[in-house]
Amino acid sequence: MLRRPLVTLRPLGPPGPLRSFRPAFSLRLLVPLLLLAACAACASAPGGAAEPEASGGKKTLTLGFSAWPGWFPWQVAQEKGLFAKNGLEVELKYFDSYTDSLTALATGNVDANSQTLNDTLASVSGGAKQTIVLVNDNSTGNDQIIARSGISTVADLRGKTVAAEQGTVDHYLLLLALRKAGLTEKDVTFKPLPTDAAAAAFKAGQVDAVGVFAPFTTTALELPGSTAIATSKDFPGAIPDHLVVAAPLVAERPQEVQALVKTWFETLEWMAANKADATAIMAKRAGVSEADYAGYDAGTTIFSLEDNLAAFEPGDTGDHLDNQAALIAKFLVDSGLADTEPSLDGLFEPKFVRSLKP
Repeated sequence: MLRRPLVTLRPLGPPGPLRSFRPAFSLRLLVPLLLLAACAACASAPGGAAEPEASGGKKTLTLGFSAWPGWFPWQVAQEKGLFAKNGLEVELKYFDSYTDSLTALATGNVDANSQTLNDTLASVSGGAKQTIVLVNDNSTGNDQIIARSGISTVADLRGKTVAAEQGTVDHYLLLLALRKAGLTEKDVTFKPLPTDAAAAAFKAGQVDAVGVFAPFTTTALELPGSTAIATSKDFPGAIPDHLVVAAPLVAERPQEVQALVKTWFETLEWMAANKADATAIMAKRAGVSEADYAGYDAGTTIFSLEDNLAAFEPGDTGDHLDNQAALIAKFLVDSGLADTEPSLDGLFEPKFVRSLKP
């Protein structure tokens, strides 16, 4: 979900999250292998991997994020000193590849990461221990299935070639859209490509349609006659984005997690009071113009504290995270993106947002 900076066109090839291609994989296969590697690495070093410390002996918290409008506020927090204001020493790590950020959290190379609910569930199903402590936003249109001229509905994709990054959020959106249209992935030729390469391939006319998220939507829509035939707006609540932490962090460093959550809401306050400056910072990080970035506003609904409090409450609609997670867990298995439904026990920890309630 600039869940990576815009790049030049690369030829079609096998999927992979890095700038050099790697063999095809899905998170359900990758995560267990990475967890084994991480455990082996920890076992080889007494006490596990050494944690970075800031001057004065304070531990540095490593926060990962990638290219998505709902996560760029972290860049604002860093540049405006809002982490330090709350006593945090934060190493903010920007990942060109969203998939690499997922891997980094699953293997303990970052303490926290910004990622979607469905991708978090995929990691958990592979054995990762992760906890969601904050809802950053809901995707309300910035994840899109974009098709070339002559294709006006999802049903028209039958027999066509569609590119998306395998096993992540816009692959999920594609499957949702196909199911709604009475189709399955078997009805299309799926071309797994990293998100930036998928957008570039579509723009070059190498595929018929593409699943991408903002700002890669800007690249894809540069193809004359192209249009979005399905978006996350069509599936309310299906793609929430979160601050996700390694589960032990909640028990071992709760004050830092609390400060991180507090910083998020203070950042939103600063952005509301300094909209032009905030847009400039985020557009620069995204690698797009400020005008293009402003166009993403409607497609990403940033969650306020009140929105967070409501989302963490148990419920039986898509507005409630527990309900949405149960729906996604089943869908991941039904669609072959996960082998087993992940346990939802301990997945959500609302105490950090609840502590900020006036």
